[in-house]
Amino acid sequence: MAASIRPLPELVSFLESLSEPHILCDRHYRIVAANAAYRRSCGAGRSVIGRTCYEVSHHYSVPCDRAGESCPLAQSLDSGQRERVLHLHHTPRGEEYVNIELSPLRDSAGEIVFFVEKMEPLPVARGLDGRHGLIGRAPRFQQMLGLVARVAPSDATVLLQGESGTGKELVANAIHQASKRAERPFIAVDCSGLPETLFESELFGHERGAFTGATTRKIGLIEAASGGTLFLDEVGDIPLGMQVKLLRLLETGTYRRVGSTELRTADIRVVSATHRSLRAMVAEGSFRQDLYYRLNTFPIEIPPLREREEDIPLLAAGLLERIKTPRPMHLSEAAVARLRSYPFPGNVRELRNILERASLMCDGDEIGTEHLAGDVASPPSPPGATAGGEVAQDLAGLERQALQKALAAHSGSRKALARQLGISERTLYRKLREHEIGSGS
Repeated sequence: MAASIRPLPELVSFLESLSEPHILCDRHYRIVAANAAYRRSCGAGRSVIGRTCYEVSHHYSVPCDRAGESCPLAQSLDSGQRERVLHLHHTPRGEEYVNIELSPLRDSAGEIVFFVEKMEPLPVARGLDGRHGLIGRAPRFQQMLGLVARVAPSDATVLLQGESGTGKELVANAIHQASKRAERPFIAVDCSGLPETLFESELFGHERGAFTGATTRKIGLIEAASGGTLFLDEVGDIPLGMQVKLLRLLETGTYRRVGSTELRTADIRVVSATHRSLRAMVAEGSFRQDLYYRLNTFPIEIPPLREREEDIPLLAAGLLERIKTPRPMHLSEAAVARLRSYPFPGNVRELRNILERASLMCDGDEIGTEHLAGDVASPPSPPGATAGGEVAQDLAGLERQALQKALAAHSGSRKALARQLGISERTLYRKLREHEIGSGS
């Protein structure tokens, strides 16, 4: 019944007046209206009316939730409420991350008949390689990016947690660039590089004569970041004596320059980062519990590179564009395979260093395995390995058998099976394709 209902002309006219891309879909994923903003940004010169949203946006032949993606329309049908997701869409400019906000529309009987879908590009990230922004497609990366997209428009305090070299400052900058403060300063403070005697002066500033050597007035980094974002890197290294003053800043929004009695107001958004466990530091008494809760308003875990193995080719290509190579270069298939098999204890920072050295060792335009250094060039053979990669083949065979056994014993959905196996739904679909195992139900 719902499929035969036509949208009111007034509704279509309202969507047309909106500046952001909007479409109107029915319960069967068919696009029944699209405003001018959508046609300009996503239409690619073809009419979208009558086509399904998953075919236009993803080039899928089935709905997103049957292709390993989250589907806001299916979620809204289930919840009866508005849903938000982050998707990677095909556009005339290539693949782009887009914030999707989908709202159900009901008829007089209370039945959902249409969905209004609003799309907001997230320009700080890309699904393909590029010179700027965050790069990645892996499920862990997309999960992290979804949190970035949710928190960026607010002024909430964010705590980024992750190993050294994972790109915490890049993520902090992405939060700033996607916020309403993007036109104001982004000031990064390396808390591990500031001695306790200078920390207060650097952060809050000082008046002339405040201490020996203070010959002039100096504004602090808080004042320099006015209207923008203050990024406190390695916040776990802040001296205990300074932690209480930082807490006061976060609680009251006020501070004083060293040597001054004047109370100043800070107009900043604070993003902090650490590779240490602040919770453990609180337990051992080296970090204030009240400050931890203030900083940890919105925690985001930055995944290590070993958990984003499928992103390594994209990251490598992007980094080769960013570093100053002697000439345009690319990686051989063998070099990419070698990088994908390496655990990267130093994460993205280590990948960049490996590529920079390899570009200097390479006299041509293709970086091969012979140009890679150290453990990357000659990874240790696994115990019992034989010529011809028999161990890898045996492992692949075992994985295939395990998947077949799990499929045979499971009668539920793919989503439930992925949860049972402890992997993402997208990873499950990829492994099924790799092993040529039938999709089933």
